[in-house]
Amino acid sequence: MTTRTTSTTTTSTPTSSALGASLQQVSSFGTNPSSIQMYIYVPAKVATNPAIVVALHPCGGSAQQWYSDTKLPSYADSNGFIVIYPQTTHYSNCWDVNNAGSLTHGGSGDALGIISMINYTLNKYNGNKEKVFVMGASSGAMMTNVMVGSYPDVFEAGAAYSGAAFACFAGNTSPPTPMGSNQTCAQGLQHTPEQWAAFVHNAYPGYTGKRPRMQVIHGLADTLVTPQCGYEQLKQWSAVLGLTNTKNVTGSSVPEGSQYTQINYGDGSQLVGYFGQGVGHFAPPNEPVMLKFFGLL
Repeated sequence: MTTRTTSTTTTSTPTSSALGASLQQVSSFGTNPSSIQMYIYVPAKVATNPAIVVALHPCGGSAQQWYSDTKLPSYADSNGFIVIYPQTTHYSNCWDVNNAGSLTHGGSGDALGIISMINYTLNKYNGNKEKVFVMGASSGAMMTNVMVGSYPDVFEAGAAYSGAAFACFAGNTSPPTPMGSNQTCAQGLQHTPEQWAAFVHNAYPGYTGKRPRMQVIHGLADTLVTPQCGYEQLKQWSAVLGLTNTKNVTGSSVPEGSQYTQINYGDGSQLVGYFGQGVGHFAPPNEPVMLKFFGLL
């Protein structure tokens, strides 16, 4: 366990010349109990009080891989927001979604390191505290749920592609990887909406502020993190947000694509699910749909 608070240095990494800037590593950004790494994409033209998107890579991935595999940098160039790409090298590059430290507001673990990255970016680039978002796929989607659950005061919204509910892996003593001995969560651990909501409320006792909006995307042909995990997320966040399922839409009008069913809660602006027929692990990010939900397009 280490804490790093010294001055900041950055190093460039190779990137496409089509983009207006490059991915950079920040070597020191504040409290970092699990020694994760910070990479950042700052467009050539940054908006005044820019929004911040935290993009969390899947198991076995990296910041560079996730930077290359999503279109977020090009949208950052067009819209002036900043993208943070955290990276973990632990648990086969999977996030610590099972540890009590990350599942507790102000605790420790990867979650606290990510919060330090956000605070660093807000301060250095005069970022907009009201426009901080998080997205991720697979383990990164699980960590997305962890971040909005443990730090509802930080995030405006999240998008989870093929993830699992907040605290789904809580107490799991084996590493939260596809190779771990306990796959109960990934195979569709079920609770009532009220039980799922209790995990979130217990992460930050006494918090009465606004809760982040959530977008849940999952493939119905996913055998690694089963579709039930997506439905359990909707159960959890519907209870937390106090919303009920109002309508489901399938077909050409669904923005994720005609193979998806859109599950709306309330008017769909606070909680919406997309479940794709024939889509495996993991459901590919759809940046325009996600960024519109975030309010960045």
